Amino acid sequence: MKPGKIHFLTLFGIGALLGSSVMAQPFASSVHRQPADVTGIVAKTETDPPDDAVMFAAPSLINLHFPSAVRLVKLTLHNEQRDWVDISFRYSPSLQDNYEWDLPQLAPAIYYTADWAILAENDRLVRGSFSFSFGPDAQRPSVIKAEEEAFLQQRYGDPTIRYVAPPRTEIIINQDPPQYDPPFTIDLEETSVNTNNN
Repeated sequence: MKPGKIHFLTLFGIGALLGSSVMAQPFASSVHRQPADVTGIVAKTETDPPDDAVMFAAPSLINLHFPSAVRLVKLTLHNEQRDWVDISFRYSPSLQDNYEWDLPQLAPAIYYTADWAILAENDRLVRGSFSFSFGPDAQRPSVIKAEEEAFLQQRYGDPTIRYVAPPRTEIIINQDPPQYDPPFTIDLEETSVNTNNN
């Protein structure tokens, strides 16, 4: 074989190997993957109520204590059915290491989850969450979540399938749709009669 042809085949073989290793990678969008917390803030953050806590009564406030001053950009609260609780969170650009938020009277639920997000150093977005439950028959949220996950695993058989519960709907039978009056009415018959007379 000629040296040029051997060189070409060698380069072609290397290119094929590199191309096949790139093509063999599974497609995963970064939108669906949450990056690991490289800052360590999530592990060092203290919450009240603590994560996976079981309490006798509903808490009256949420407290987040971060290891350093951060900007809290998100704080939401929902139950296991993803029914949101209005806690009137508003973003404030001030840096703080301790955030305390008053809660409304919480309805009985299996558990509640608080999701939060902060802007840390270099405006890095860091997300975290914690769950708690309360009441006489309350169980740890982690136990309930593990049972739900085992049920879904048994039902669908694939741990990569993510079940998203459909929103609850209200089925209304034997009811006419609502009637709305338009904000104005154009009477086209008068206009056409006037133009025909001229």
